[in-house]
Amino acid sequence: MNLQGLAIGLASFLTIGAFHPLVIKGEFYFGVKIWKVFLAGGVLFSLLSLLVSSLLLSSLFGVVAFSSLWSILEVFHQHRRVERGWFPVGPGHYKESIGGE
Repeated sequence: MNLQGLAIGLASFLTIGAFHPLVIKGEFYFGVKIWKVFLAGGVLFSLLSLLVSSLLLSSLFGVVAFSSLWSILEVFHQHRRVERGWFPVGPGHYKESIGGE
């Protein structure tokens, strides 16, 4: 019985679930400039995915890489949700950028 597919599926589910609050908290504390951290993570995990010989590890690194890269877009979407008042403004924001006083 091959459990690698289930392991990759579970890891994908957990990774996506972990990145959701990372995007929200990252944008709250650092604003949109946190996108650079997600880019660095995406590049790093992409390289790791290419360099390891294990199919399971390569797949897991690839999932983390693309979750990191997708989070760049989500940070900007989160910023728009903050601007609309759907989420609180954090210390990572400047009042001018949110339309403050």
